[in-house]
Amino acid sequence: MTTSTRVPPAEIDGLYGALVTRMSRRTFGKVPDGLGVLWHHRKVLNFSFGLGRKAAKWHACDEQLKTFASMAAAASIGCGFCLDLGYFAAHTKGLDLDKAREVPRWRESDVFTPLERDVLEYAEAVTATPPTVTDELSARLLDALGAAGLVELTATIALENLYSRTNNPLGITSAEFADSCGLPPLAQPSRVASRA
Repeated sequence: MTTSTRVPPAEIDGLYGALVTRMSRRTFGKVPDGLGVLWHHRKVLNFSFGLGRKAAKWHACDEQLKTFASMAAAASIGCGFCLDLGYFAAHTKGLDLDKAREVPRWRESDVFTPLERDVLEYAEAVTATPPTVTDELSARLLDALGAAGLVELTATIALENLYSRTNNPLGITSAEFADSCGLPPLAQPSRVASRA
């Protein structure tokens, strides 16, 4: 398998490796190179898996909003793996794929509701270094989502930052999950969006 990762994938071995490989193939149809990269440090891999499993039990914020926010954060950071995985997740969760496909170009697109646009803007603002969240945007989201929903949305975006900021420097790129289930490619911005 040819890879472009900056750390060569390790051989995923042992009983736990067989389980992880089987789960990956069942879920995604393949074993992504990124799994082999993180296999070098199983405590980091398990920590990552554990966070994801715990976050999947959060239900104070709409799943579609959280998925779009994660994708927007991944796009801001430039994590093709996470963006592709988010698109695949939208497909498997039965979310609006026309909207999910447009997340990378959300500022140009007319498919999003005002709340979704606020969520996408918030995801980018949380992801910026330093964060650029405004009181006005936060207040609109607090009114729309409630306190628990806004806290969950923020934590979801922060978790995506952890994943994207791990994958990107390690050279873990798109595993083409969307292609494996016949989804059209993600939309690309026609121009470079200015960042605050």
